[in-house]
Amino acid sequence: KDTATFDEVLPELEKMQHPLGFAWGIASHLNGVKNSDELRIAYEQNQPNIVKTSMKFSQSKPVYDALMAVQKKWESEESKDDDFVMLQKKRAVANSLRSMTLQGVGLEEGSPEQIRFNEIKLRSAELANAFSNNVLDATKLFGLTVTDSKSLEGAPDSALAMWAQAHQQHLIKEASDEDEKKKLGEAEVDAKAGPWRITLDGPSYVAAMQHVPDRDIRKQVYIGYLTRASEFTAEQLESKETEKKEGAPGKDNVPIINEMLKLRKEVSGLLGFNNYAEQSLASKMAPDVQSVADLSNLILEKALPAAEKELAAATALAREAGGDEYSESNLEKLMPWDAAFWVERLKENMFDLKEEELKPYFALDPVLDGMFGLVDRIFGVEVREANGKAEVWHPDVKFFEIYDKESGEHMASFFLDPYSRPADKRGGAWMADCRGKSAALGIDVPVAYLTCNGSPPVGEKPSLMSFREVETLFHEFGHGLQHMLTRATIGDVAGINGVEWDAVELPSQFMENWCYDKPTVDGFAKHYETGEPLPEEMFKKLNDQKTFGAGMMSCRQLLFGMMDLELHSNYDPDGDETIFDVQRRMAAIYTPYALPVEEDRFLCGFSHIFAGGYSAGYYSYKWAEVMSADAFGAFEDVGLDNEEGVREVGRKFRETVLSLGGGVSPSEVFEQFRGRGPSPEALLRHNGLA
Repeated sequence: KDTATFDEVLPELEKMQHPLGFAWGIASHLNGVKNSDELRIAYEQNQPNIVKTSMKFSQSKPVYDALMAVQKKWESEESKDDDFVMLQKKRAVANSLRSMTLQGVGLEEGSPEQIRFNEIKLRSAELANAFSNNVLDATKLFGLTVTDSKSLEGAPDSALAMWAQAHQQHLIKEASDEDEKKKLGEAEVDAKAGPWRITLDGPSYVAAMQHVPDRDIRKQVYIGYLTRASEFTAEQLESKETEKKEGAPGKDNVPIINEMLKLRKEVSGLLGFNNYAEQSLASKMAPDVQSVADLSNLILEKALPAAEKELAAATALAREAGGDEYSESNLEKLMPWDAAFWVERLKENMFDLKEEELKPYFALDPVLDGMFGLVDRIFGVEVREANGKAEVWHPDVKFFEIYDKESGEHMASFFLDPYSRPADKRGGAWMADCRGKSAALGIDVPVAYLTCNGSPPVGEKPSLMSFREVETLFHEFGHGLQHMLTRATIGDVAGINGVEWDAVELPSQFMENWCYDKPTVDGFAKHYETGEPLPEEMFKKLNDQKTFGAGMMSCRQLLFGMMDLELHSNYDPDGDETIFDVQRRMAAIYTPYALPVEEDRFLCGFSHIFAGGYSAGYYSYKWAEVMSADAFGAFEDVGLDNEEGVREVGRKFRETVLSLGGGVSPSEVFEQFRGRGPSPEALLRHNGLA
């Protein structure tokens, strides 16, 4: 109705949508962290109804007309009442109208276009779920048993212990009766003598690529990882299926990707866009594909020469120290399964520091204490352990509460699921919304899920993290802080809701910078056995190696971002070119020094863009990194050793970036914090590419 007010529309919709959204959110979360055949069946049965219900809301003409009336009324009033509450309302309405347009509200009710649009939405949800399940199943499928200790010579003790434990767990799983399982479970695992089992879950795969000296083993593991959920694994996975529904997606993600890209192109055409990338960018900060390409090429100009130099240095070391198999006559250039191994050796040589020497200083509990100490220091919030106050889905899961230091107010809570569990948990790391702040729903205390896939405890040893795992934990906590410390009270724009996707990585990437800050590291880097702090010399080496490999890492991220955009803009899924042709074509631009091998099926495991929220949006990592690096620059400007200055800038960061949520546009939020727009200079400097 023309006289509708804000309070009669969005808050009422929130109340209607919350019960189902909350329940489905839990189901989706468990599907990622506690996957099982029973849950899969229930999830797949219910998903179509969830999608249909969501479409009814987003395609409701009465709701759209009411929101338009609210917006027009505000425009005619020329309200000067632009306090934060009013800004939130305006953003929530504008975002809802845009979202409804992108969800097909403009298609005529009952028209062939609307029917087709909704069919595509249903099928797309089914395909994304199948894609994710296929990756999880293919990851579980692979296991390489190693019996010869010579093949693993020089590998770190922690990796040997992890692989020996994996072998024991595999034997227990395969054992036919309970007595045998019990006997195997009680047997002592000998990390030095083996046998060992290398799997494709994150900690195991990374350790194998960086530390296994045997080229043949590295190749098998590498190819195993890059062929997951492709034609190479489909047959084996299909043989394990008890029944297959007609029309259900298969176990090979190649046809799933092809169908997804066709459907995305079709859906963007129905909405009047030239391609899916255009549709995706309609709700992001980046104005168009060209702007993203311009930023990518600006970074590439600096990163590519650095990457080529890095690889040349690793190659030279392999030729010099690797023996005859790395001689030019036997090996024209390092293969992809060689690069990580020799880059790691180069890093050890240059900085006289091994990852294994650092790990004893990064036990999970002290790292958490240090991270919580940091947010106490710079944001004025206290994190308290609250295990037992909430039900958890696995004994490893921890529960915490966050309090404001000044007022003592209980501001938020979060779950932390820290370790890799390849049997039922998907790979990667993420933050998800359990409960969002909302005045309409009476929710004052938001709750987050923080999920990592870090190194689990082995035997009597606690979880000893790699430095990259420490950075990942800080990264996900950054996402969590934006969700939890929000001052926004209108659900649609509270926390990360309503934040443009290419700005959502700002707080997460910002937090990673503190892993190189002396007071922060001093707060958590203590030897797990002796309690000794990380020696000064080791911290210096850790800092010195910060930009090591930044060229190759930057080029890799640029490749992923631009390949994603190319697949969703210029690529014709009905043409002669395949998705892997596109991968090779983009690699020739962004990583010409490391072209994909023939078996490479990386795209079959690229869950971010085919089963996550990053389709035609993976570039967001680099786009937001410009802002996150520049934001950390504000702390560098006052001096990281200036405690008072750091605290002052930290409070400002909390009051802007972490508090305003989607209630204010990200560019405006950044300007409120920094006093100007973002500049890429800090990003290049932090990566040693300035």
